[in-house]
Amino acid sequence: MKKHSLLRSALCMMVCFLLPFSAEAKHDHFKVSVYVRAAEVQKMKDTQWLESSWATISSQLDVDKIYLETHRDMLIVDDATLEKAKKFFLKQGIEVAGGITFTIDESNEFETFCYSDPEHRKMVQKIAETTARHFDEFLLDDFFFTSCKSPVEVKAKGNKTWTQYRLELMNDAGKNLVVGPAKAVNPKVKVIIKYPNWYDHFQGLGFNLEYGPKIFDGIWTGTETRDPASAQHLQNYLSYNIIRYFENLRPGYNGGGWVDAGGIQMGMDRYAEQLHLTAIAKARDVMLFAYHQLLEVPMNDRFRTPWQDMGTSWNYDEMKAPFKNGNKMVTPTTMARIAGIKSYKPFHALGEDFLQNYLGMIGLPMDMYSTFANDQKIVLLTEQAAGDKDIMTKIKAQLQSGRDVIITSGLLKAIPEKIAEVCELRCSDLKAFVNDFGRYGQSGREILIPQVRYQTNDSWEVVSAGRPLTGGVSGFPILHKAKYTGAYLYVLTIPDDMGQLYDYPAAALTEIRRVMSQDLDFYLDGPSKVSLFLYDNHTLIVENFNDEPVDVKLVCEPNSFKLLKNLEDKSTVEGKLEDYWVGWHKKSATKFAVSLKPHSYMAFSY
Repeated sequence: MKKHSLLRSALCMMVCFLLPFSAEAKHDHFKVSVYVRAAEVQKMKDTQWLESSWATISSQLDVDKIYLETHRDMLIVDDATLEKAKKFFLKQGIEVAGGITFTIDESNEFETFCYSDPEHRKMVQKIAETTARHFDEFLLDDFFFTSCKSPVEVKAKGNKTWTQYRLELMNDAGKNLVVGPAKAVNPKVKVIIKYPNWYDHFQGLGFNLEYGPKIFDGIWTGTETRDPASAQHLQNYLSYNIIRYFENLRPGYNGGGWVDAGGIQMGMDRYAEQLHLTAIAKARDVMLFAYHQLLEVPMNDRFRTPWQDMGTSWNYDEMKAPFKNGNKMVTPTTMARIAGIKSYKPFHALGEDFLQNYLGMIGLPMDMYSTFANDQKIVLLTEQAAGDKDIMTKIKAQLQSGRDVIITSGLLKAIPEKIAEVCELRCSDLKAFVNDFGRYGQSGREILIPQVRYQTNDSWEVVSAGRPLTGGVSGFPILHKAKYTGAYLYVLTIPDDMGQLYDYPAAALTEIRRVMSQDLDFYLDGPSKVSLFLYDNHTLIVENFNDEPVDVKLVCEPNSFKLLKNLEDKSTVEGKLEDYWVGWHKKSATKFAVSLKPHSYMAFSY
């Protein structure tokens, strides 16, 4: 039997400022939960396996709650085994809940149930009822969607789009096959749905963020970003951003974040990073998927990254070292040891998918809402806002009240005739390669951007780029502004490859951050792949996602704040007044210089 250890030290570090942690006791301000798949629950019929596997995990990880799955891939755990496992964990002082994964064959492209098929509907309901008999709370793993296109579903869909059909179908399934039958069997039961990480595409498979959070008693959030280069291409920042977005859908009902070992081949830091971003987003619970990974993913020095020798926030060597648990010394051998700016996203809208996570990675604190924020000095609208038929009424109302709007080139291209009501701008089909941002510096590579066009002297470029721009013959807007009544409509040009936002020069990014951070106490001055997290209690966290150290400055209005206090070592950073230029105008700001190690973060109060 392999031993493990990954969560204890990382949890301790990730919450040292936000979520007090005690290695000796259970956690006071958040929970650590572990999900157990049906295959492993079924193994718990064997008392020796149950006891030995739990001894391995519990010797190195403080667990508050465990979720025992009743069904996955047509395996239904028998009643006796469920009760045996439930009784065992309750005896250990662990909270126990149930879980369901509604898959027919997860290995077959996540084969789901067909929710218009009468036989499938009966099985779904039976599984929900069985689970409710054993537990007063159960959670649906993130497969409560449908990709089925069987003849039954094709006929039932009729002339509806797949999105429209599936949204209606899964609303019905949630209410009438799962929640209703479960509560009929056990009126006390709470049914929770875990939503996965690919939120921008939910509607296409029936996940309904408009009504789902109201149908179920709570939601959970998939914060597993794994490897950004893999199939989903999810950026690190999503582990934070998605928690905040789902919390904004129905405040108080987001139970926590869910992380797995995907992406661990990039280094153990990648796993720890997802965990502490989940905590930074103020999740109430951290779910570790899953019991089998805590048992089977070995500690291996190939997961130790080169920057570990630089004194990073999360320390592989400390995590791997033997530690004391009660009166015993435990030697870790596997992975059980680790453990804004308002943007309007209408329900079910598509366009510039997951862009907010890329913006978060260039230092713009993101806070996504499903309603238009009318209490902000500036609001961000991506192409998704085109899904609101009244969007121009809302834009003009914001501008007429003297408050700014920043739109992306994607939204401009989607609704040019509507934007023309404010300013005659257009995002053409023409492209340009750029690498020179003039006084804002140069990029390390050529960037392909859409060409934003405008009427000379009717609106103005704030940040421009060309190839070259200085001494060249052409240039194009990167950040553009158009005055309307007493405010500005800004246009932010998004590269064809959103990842090339990271190639924008630091000074250009800083100017973009300055414009977009009007509602915030601070903005970042520095390179990309550094994120800023701000809280309403005068605390902030700044995190470096780069593989090398970076120097950044935290910028605020002149003399707004004089000191930053490091929440970990109590040291202070003094702000210094510095001048900068906006167009032809010289201005000043207070800047706090901070040095960040690779894949590390620092927390401050101010």
